[in-house]
Amino acid sequence: MNTFNYADVKVGDKLPALEIPITASLISCGALATRDFEPCHHDKSVAQGMGLTDVFMNILTSQALMARFVTDWSGPEAVMKGLKVKLGAPNVPGMTMTVSGEIAAKDDAENSVTVEVTGENNIWGMHMSGSVRIALP
Repeated sequence: MNTFNYADVKVGDKLPALEIPITASLISCGALATRDFEPCHHDKSVAQGMGLTDVFMNILTSQALMARFVTDWSGPEAVMKGLKVKLGAPNVPGMTMTVSGEIAAKDDAENSVTVEVTGENNIWGMHMSGSVRIALP
């Protein structure tokens, strides 16, 4: 796998979209891996008691998926410098989240790019939006 070079990317470049099937396993394992033991992320009856149809994704899993989207695109030599995320509609099992992104800024002083990222599920729409800043060789 190659890493993009800073000189080879420009503001306005779009990243290839990534479709992520949302499963109960992804949600509960993501929550447990991030030490989020809130029952609403692994117990369907608790989530239903909160008014949702099933368990729902936690913010740390959403952040990880946003980071993965950008670092998978950029390559192994990229270094993450920052991440900002804002949550919208919940992700629950049975949905598909489509993650997309576009280079919004370049910083010549540190050879970094800022990628604006959105993740929309196929039922309720915007699940997450934000940005990831990475340094490239």
